[in-house]
Amino acid sequence: MKKVLEIEGMHCMGCVRRATEALEGIEGISSARVDLTEKSAVVDMETEVSEDLMRSALKNVALELVAVKEKKSIFG
Repeated sequence: MKKVLEIEGMHCMGCVRRATEALEGIEGISSARVDLTEKSAVVDMETEVSEDLMRSALKNVALELVAVKEKKSIFG
């Protein structure tokens, strides 16, 4: 399952790296693609991960999780 995270506080590629490492360090998240321009990340989850857990992981690297949305598939 994929989710889109809106993230505040990213200003550089270092922020992207910290966000990626924080999210990929959560058990249940297999990958995270962080986009500096869009201030977002697409995470691929093997199992459901709580919004609170993702928020805490990002807070630990000085970023803020603003919203979580389901990733819409172009195939329906």
